[in-house]
Amino acid sequence: MLINDTPPSVRRIETDRDDAYAFEVTGHITASDIENMYGLLEGAYELHDNIDIIVIMHDYEGIDWAAAWKEQTMLGKTQALKHIRKYAVVGGPGWVKAMMAMFRPFFSMEMNYFELEDVDSAWEWIGARPLPEPNT
Repeated sequence: MLINDTPPSVRRIETDRDDAYAFEVTGHITASDIENMYGLLEGAYELHDNIDIIVIMHDYEGIDWAAAWKEQTMLGKTQALKHIRKYAVVGGPGWVKAMMAMFRPFFSMEMNYFELEDVDSAWEWIGARPLPEPNT
């Protein structure tokens, strides 16, 4: 059996609200990272009509653009638009802030960008807190 020594680049962070979803994004985002994140969100939409999302990015090394633009991924993005109430992005490369500003007028959800050092403000903005990680 082979063991994958590379951890996923997208990790879910448990929050103190059932309808608030948080993700930490690091390194290079692969097709499987994208599929896993949309799978988690699809499950969230089954439980809640509306959710809030915070994505915290650091040490970003790129994305598998072919996977990001494939049909299944685009369907996941379209589905998400119907359910997201607030969407916060923290950190990441410079183009993320510009992209959010460009698309903000076209979406009904509230969108906000925060610098990495303002992560506490982002949590406050969506009205949730991260839960402590269990001791392993």
